Amino acid sequence: MWIITCYLDSNISMFEFSTEQEAREQFKKMKGSKILSEVVYFNDACFQQESA
Repeated sequence: MWIITCYLDSNISMFEFSTEQEAREQFKKMKGSKILSEVVYFNDACFQQESA
């Protein structure tokens, strides 16, 4: 999951995106101060270890 946090005119807004490409496209269009973050959950399948 990708999050854009945007600060503009004394307001903070957060927007959630499923893909990095989608988030980066919107990031370029937004005005104000902004931060692009990737949220990683450690219970995702890619972090699960198989039992021996």
